[in-house]
Amino acid sequence: MLRKSLLAFALLLAFSVAGVAYASHSWGNYHWARTSNPFTLKLGDNVTSVWDAYLAEASSDWSASSVLDTTIVAGLVSPRQCKGTTGRIEVCNAAYGNNGWLGIASIWADSNGHITKGTAKMNDSYFNTASYNAPAWRRLVMCQEVAHAFGLAHQDEAFNNANLGSCVDYTNDPDGGAGGASATDPANEHPNAHDFAQLELMYAHTDSSTTVGQLAGKALGAAHAALQAGNAEHPEFGVAIGRDAQGRANEFAKKDGDLTLITHVFWLPGEGEDHE
Repeated sequence: MLRKSLLAFALLLAFSVAGVAYASHSWGNYHWARTSNPFTLKLGDNVTSVWDAYLAEASSDWSASSVLDTTIVAGLVSPRQCKGTTGRIEVCNAAYGNNGWLGIASIWADSNGHITKGTAKMNDSYFNTASYNAPAWRRLVMCQEVAHAFGLAHQDEAFNNANLGSCVDYTNDPDGGAGGASATDPANEHPNAHDFAQLELMYAHTDSSTTVGQLAGKALGAAHAALQAGNAEHPEFGVAIGRDAQGRANEFAKKDGDLTLITHVFWLPGEGEDHE
């Protein structure tokens, strides 16, 4: 607890200048409802042994936050389907096909924007190739997809600029340094202080109920209920509601019973729209 308090104080100093907070990469207003901080999210381990160390690293990294902890528990789903389990995040890997994406994160939200369950999927169809079968790529994507299930979005979506030192920064050179946009830029394999500051802002308030570990939420939010049909860019994900810096649809929404299913797609650098 002392470590978390010191981290929170350091983040306030680092990211508050003249009353301005610099963190600005929340995923809409989506967040887990909870009655106190810090709270603990379960990460269901549905990954193979090749991915276990990367899941453990991501869990440890994000647990440095002053507002949330994560704990790895036994997975409850088929990795191929990777369906959500209420009250937790299921993490999966499988060969999902040469469909243009490295990772996908999905969250189910109620009408108040409260996340009720989440999934993070890593696509071995690419991670089993020479281009992406590298620790830096695995760390980047695991760390990023798990973060989306907290309600974090990207700090930056340009692949070819210098790294920001955050796993929620797009890059084509995840280990940084020579070979990328800058010979001295940092690796994008872990969260940075900017990410922790954003979590502080997102979870500064508490709620009267919790969606952590139990079912909550009934009605579909009005904004998502008004989504127009007929967008068929990637119908498997739903209706496109956001695009990355390359103009590719990378955020989608669709109804799932009484909830809204929102999905972030991490396309390969230079890929996306051709892969149906």
